[in-house]
Parts: sequence; C-alpha cells; structure tokens
Amino acid sequence: MTSESAVPRLRAVTRPLSGAPDLLSLADPASPLIWLRGDRGCVGIGEALRVTFRGPQRFRDAAATWRRIAELATIDDPVALPGSGLVALGTFAFDDASAAESVLIVPQLLVARHRDRWWITRVTRQADEDAEIANQDPALPLPTPSGVWSGVTFAPRTNLADTEPDPVDAYLAGVSESVRRIARGEVEKIVLARQIQGHLPAGSDLRVPLARLAERYLDCWTFAVDGIVGASPETLIRSTAGAVSARVLAGTRARHAESPERDAQARDELLTSDKEQHEHVFAVQSVVTALAPHVSEMRTSEEPFPLQLPNVWHLATDLGASLRERSSAIELVGALHPTAAIAGTPTADAVAAIAELEPFDRGRYSGAVGWIDAAGDGEWVIALRCAQVDPAAEADPARPRRVTASAGGGIVAGSDPGHEFGETVSKFRPITEAFAE
Repeated sequence: MTSESAVPRLRAVTRPLSGAPDLLSLADPASPLIWLRGDRGCVGIGEALRVTFRGPQRFRDAAATWRRIAELATIDDPVALPGSGLVALGTFAFDDASAAESVLIVPQLLVARHRDRWWITRVTRQADEDAEIANQDPALPLPTPSGVWSGVTFAPRTNLADTEPDPVDAYLAGVSESVRRIARGEVEKIVLARQIQGHLPAGSDLRVPLARLAERYLDCWTFAVDGIVGASPETLIRSTAGAVSARVLAGTRARHAESPERDAQARDELLTSDKEQHEHVFAVQSVVTALAPHVSEMRTSEEPFPLQLPNVWHLATDLGASLRERSSAIELVGALHPTAAIAGTPTADAVAAIAELEPFDRGRYSGAVGWIDAAGDGEWVIALRCAQVDPAAEADPARPRRVTASAGGGIVAGSDPGHEFGETVSKFRPITEAFAE
C-alpha cells in the first residue's frame, strides 16, 4: 500500500484520562496488542488499519507508507506527547526472504500511559465514520475478565523433514561449522539460533504470560504485536523530538539465583572474558557505523556494563545522539537492521551463513517490534526472548495454536557448542516460564 489512492484518510482523536486503568485487562485475550514497561506503555483494541510489507525494501516501504498515512490524517491531540495522536504498532521480519509478513497496525482504540499521564485515542476512517461518533470523545472500554490458562510445554521443533538430523544435533553441528568458517577467515562472528515449539490450548488467555513477563522483566519492553509475544532487553532505537538512544547487548552468562557467590562469579567472568568483550565490540561498532550518517554528537558508555536480568547477565552499552535531519523511527530501524548482535560480522556474510546453517525461517524473531507516531517518533526493540503464536483458526476456534520460540547466541573464534547450547537454554527461560502452567 504505497500509492496515494490506496492510503486511507484517518481521523485520530486523543483525550486525556483522569483514571489509571489496568492496561493488560483491556487487551484482547486471544490477540493482544501490547507495549509495556513499568509506568509506560499502551494497549491497542481492534484494528482501524493494517498494512503489510515483504522483501528487502520492507523498512523503506513501511516508512514511506506511514509518512503518507500521517500526512493525510486529521489528528485532534491536546495531549501532544510522543505516542499520543495517531500511532501504529508494528513488527518486522528478520530476513529479506522471510515468508513472515512485516506489519503496521493502527488500533481502533489506543489506551496509553507515560508515567503519571494517561490518554485514550480513537481512530476512524474518515470515509466510513459516523458523524455522531466522530463528534464524541473516545470512551474507555470495559476490562475483560481473566480467562483460562493451562500452559504450554515446549520441545525442540519436530516438523522438519524426516531426512534431517535431530534439531539439537543440527544446532550443535551448526555451531561447530560456524567456528570452522571463522577459523578460515570467512567471517568473524555468526549468530546462530534454534527453535522450540509447543501448542496453546484453544481459549487460552495470552494476557497470563504477558503479565508474568511484565512483572518479572522490569528492564525489558513486554510486547505482543500480531502474535509475536515477548520481553526484549535490547532497544534497537528510541527516537523522540530529535533525540536518539539505543542499548546494545552482546555477551551472556547464565544467572545463578540459588547462589550469590556463583552469580557474582558469572558476572565477573563475563566482564573479564576476552571472547565476550570481543563479541560486544562487534555489536557496538555495527550500531555506531549504521547510525553515523543519521546522527551527530554520538555518546556511548565508557565501558560495557553488566545488565542484570532474572535469567542472564548481559554485557551492555548505551548510546545517545542527536538526529542530523528528520528521519522517522522506521527509517532508523531500517538503517540499523540487522545488527551484529543478531546477525554477525561482516553482516552480509553472516546473514548468508545463517540462511545456510539454520534449518528454519526465523520469521519475526530477531527482527524489530515497536511503535511509531505521526511525527515519526517511536521506540523499537529487537524481537528477542519471544515466541510467535499462530493466529486462531477462524474455521475451527477449538483448534490448538502452535507457539514457536527462538533463541540464539553469537559464535566467535573459540566458541564451544555445549556452552552455546546452554546459553540458548537460559535465553529460552523467559518464554518457557511465562507460558508454563
């Protein structure tokens, strides 16, 4: 949808709220549309507009389409904060050739919070709107009672061809092959992932795992957009009023909550590991290089710092900068993706190796998920610690829905297959625990 005739004219009406509703309770239990972190976030209800994109130009096409949608929209927004007025939530596939759609969704209703400010936005198509409704302030919907939850049990995905090796053996072999290619000088780093799958019983309330993620992973954005559900610690880009920030994560150690001494040792090993520091430098440099043409006055943490999450320690670096010119958040996402943290170095060679060594389409895993407003401001994270839930079957609503979780790690010189496998187990934990009974 890129031509002027194909772009609908939307009307967005935003009004402040005096109350403080529980955002999750407003979400659709079967298909939630959520973006939450502490005292910030939003919930979308219904769809006023959905636009989809595919292929290597998906970010460029999405940015151009969204700019045109925003230009044609009528926006009544006395709140005037980033994320008020016309807003779309979106998710983008990792690979140019992925079968997964990249999508922007404009909710019919958006209820949002930024610290102590609350607001609600209603979006209608101007050609279809009822005059009486158009002149009314948007009304807060009633919360939906909690539904059933019996949990999901995950196992290595088993829908590969019968002639293919065991998924765990295939992953271990892929790590070994990656190390050989690195030793031959073909690449410096390859990020290799594996997948596990389970089935969500019909009628399950997806707000249950989302609530668990939001309560436990306070330093992450908890999200649900078009079935991709998770809690990501890695901010790909935040762009508001010309200020840009990002958080780069690369280098991981499992936590040992049962033993403070072992946990501190794991943190210290991460900080002093030449391998992990080397991997982290790759990731930071890829972001700095990609952002450089778009920003000025770039600032980074002096040294990587240990980011403590419930399941792992990460090496982290925060970046800040100012935009040189007005670029939308989606344009910046397109410039950054894929970073070395989720692909490797050199990027093109690493992506080619991933396509050869991973026996599956990543879909939206390690792509981007976030939001954008009419001004082009937005916040996007890398889709990590996540799972893709298949849509409910309209023809058979009693049918279970497949859930596919993905996790990976950076393979560099000296990587050990057993250690890398253990790292994926730690990274799966947010999803396996959130989706448990």
